[in-house]
Amino acid sequence: MMGERQGLQSSLFYAFSLEDHVPADHLLRQMDQFVDLDEIRRHLAPYYSRIGRPSIAPELMIRMLIIGYSHGIRSERRLCQEVHLNLAYRWFCGLDLSDPVPRSLHLFQEQARSFS
Repeated sequence: MMGERQGLQSSLFYAFSLEDHVPADHLLRQMDQFVDLDEIRRHLAPYYSRIGRPSIAPELMIRMLIIGYSHGIRSERRLCQEVHLNLAYRWFCGLDLSDPVPRSLHLFQEQARSFS
């Protein structure tokens, strides 16, 4: 007898770890060993205002740009979409499944302000 398909119901709690879903031999795991951005916040702190809208974390912006450069993603809009969808990209950026990805306009503005 064929069972009935239950309707899609969201679970209240998830036991999901990005760490478990990114293969050990993935390129981003290898790159992560060499990317150390622990001191970047301290070095850039004098250039950020203490008032106004919070900006994108510099570590996140740099990690997203590394993904874009290493995977040939030229568009900021496409980069934000890919980081939103790809588990390995989220893992590399330090984003959990529920964490929001910066909008492409904010990423472009931050990149233009920081690197020009």
